[in-house]
Amino acid sequence: MRLTITDPLTIVVDREVASVRAEDASGGFGILTGHADFLTALALSVVSWRDAEGASGFCAVRGGILQVSGGNKVSIATREAHSGDDLDRLEAVVVAGYRRGEESERTERTAAAKLRMQAIRRMVAALDGRLPEIGA
Repeated sequence: MRLTITDPLTIVVDREVASVRAEDASGGFGILTGHADFLTALALSVVSWRDAEGASGFCAVRGGILQVSGGNKVSIATREAHSGDDLDRLEAVVVAGYRRGEESERTERTAAAKLRMQAIRRMVAALDGRLPEIGA
């Protein structure tokens, strides 16, 4: 089965594998050759695989979309991915960094939403005639 993991800039993983493990909102799941066609949104997690010789590989993904097609192709498109052979390092360093980045993005989205609400309130007040005209 062919596993391909891509981010917006590069193909991070492109190899033959015997099995894949990933995680979506419902939990972890496995994929073997012959799996039914499947599409799911991945959680921030580490995707793992084993090749025909039993060697393991890992790739930390910052969410994304996983698609199984034809029972022999697994494709993952993600915002950011880092592959490696050391699972502990990926979980400790990379996934922790992803989580910090998500928290920062959440804080920025909250601040932007507050600014939009302030702008809307000022526009409504101006339309109601409650604000003095500029230059007055």
